[in-house]
Amino acid sequence: MIDSKKGVLAHVCEILDCFSQERTELGVRELARLTGLPTSTAGRLLHEMMEHGILQQNPDTRTYTLGIRLLNWSGVYLATLDIRAVAMPIMTELQQLSRETISLYILDGSDRVCVERLESPQNVRIVARLGLRLPLYAGSAGKVILAFLDAEHSEHILAADALLPFTQHTITNPVVLREELAKIRKLGYAYSHGEWIQDASGVAAPIYGPDHNVTGALTISGPSQRFNQDIIEKYGRDAVNAAMQISRLLGYNTHSSGTAYRKKLSTITRYNE
Repeated sequence: MIDSKKGVLAHVCEILDCFSQERTELGVRELARLTGLPTSTAGRLLHEMMEHGILQQNPDTRTYTLGIRLLNWSGVYLATLDIRAVAMPIMTELQQLSRETISLYILDGSDRVCVERLESPQNVRIVARLGLRLPLYAGSAGKVILAFLDAEHSEHILAADALLPFTQHTITNPVVLREELAKIRKLGYAYSHGEWIQDASGVAAPIYGPDHNVTGALTISGPSQRFNQDIIEKYGRDAVNAAMQISRLLGYNTHSSGTAYRKKLSTITRYNE
């Protein structure tokens, strides 16, 4: 029986949310268990979704997979998607919260590129130039991207790039950098002090795409004198929440990765207690 308080569309969404990269095929009983629907109700909804091309059924196993109609819809969405337009309202809110410079970086090869930024309204501030291209090993945005890339991609970049210093605080030792990346993965965000601009600090969180790969980073940056440990921890939590909002709007499915994300937020919360 369909829950009248939710409606049919809500149940359809619940069924679709059960599918992930780890669970590409599901049977009617498993979907009923995951959604809490009676098996008969789930079966009826699945049949209707299949008739409309939202799902397709394997004739041998009788299991369901996502249908071609969803691919058509996703193509329309992705064709009109602009990460800057998606991120701007969230960046604006984050700037109002922190009153520091907010920058949006995307991954491009083995570099990060600044594609959007909102400057701090304060007299003393950090200015991130649009189009600025920097390597991944220096600064919070680069390190957080490098930390959350898949291991093969990350190691390829570490092996190929010479770790040249921008300042005396730039990490140029590969062993130390790998240790730093491990800490970032545990913490969920990255921070830096003067690694590519002297006396400038930043806190950054990763942004994910619909393929669950890191695609960029969101950064809060300002003069180091304003970034004490309490502020870093607060901005870390704020940056992670804002970056995850952007990731969801880009098509990142937190249902299949929700456990890891909740653990990450729990870790961040503990650091702030």
